[in-house]
Amino acid sequence: MNVQDNIRSLVEQLPPITLDEMKSIRLMKRTDTKFVTNKETLARLLELCKGHYYAQRVNDDPISPYTTTYFDDLDNHMMFRRHQAGHKPRTKVRVRTYINGGITFLEIKKKDNHGKTRKKRIQVPTMEAVMYDGFGEEFLTEQTGYTWNDIKPTVRNFFDRITLVNYEKTERLTIDFDLNFHNYETDTDESMGNAVIIELKRDGRAPSPILPLLRQLRIKPNGFSKYCIGSVITNKNLRVNNFKLRLRLINKKTS
Repeated sequence: MNVQDNIRSLVEQLPPITLDEMKSIRLMKRTDTKFVTNKETLARLLELCKGHYYAQRVNDDPISPYTTTYFDDLDNHMMFRRHQAGHKPRTKVRVRTYINGGITFLEIKKKDNHGKTRKKRIQVPTMEAVMYDGFGEEFLTEQTGYTWNDIKPTVRNFFDRITLVNYEKTERLTIDFDLNFHNYETDTDESMGNAVIIELKRDGRAPSPILPLLRQLRIKPNGFSKYCIGSVITNKNLRVNNFKLRLRLINKKTS
């Protein structure tokens, strides 16, 4: 069995939790931590998760495909540059489609001066309705001050996601893999190949069953922005000083 089939087999062995059940989970004092690893190590992690985690099902499938398009101003790439420099506050504008559910949202993510991230979103018909018909502009302007004339699509990604919830329902784990990127400016396509991005969202007051498993497998915290990494590997004209070391570390962990 190849590693891709092994990952599917292992996640299918975890008991299911539905989207409706997921809505009842509220992590009021949430902390978010990202980790980077590879598919072989992910398979080992899923094996260790047995007896501790549910796997979310959408249309009875525990692996959900997503696609996300990020917007920025094409002259200065200000959102990219502010993230690269570590400036706060900062904003990201994106349109995300949950392919299995057939639902698309315009989302505004803001990180404040205290490092807290807040996301607001509205449902839109499709990504094309945003790009060509201007859907969501009132919401965009209200949240950011931009109009659709100010920002344009820059990078689009495609990936598969596994979502796990611990039995105590005090943490949620998203696991993204098979990341592929398309750059609208350069018309370049790139893949992250063997990379796996794990994000742990947990109630800071509760013990975490996943943290000792991650330590056992030597999976360490590592920041990862899909927008910034996707931009860097698909647009050679961007200055990437602060991402060079991070890219080397990611390549080392995922090779």
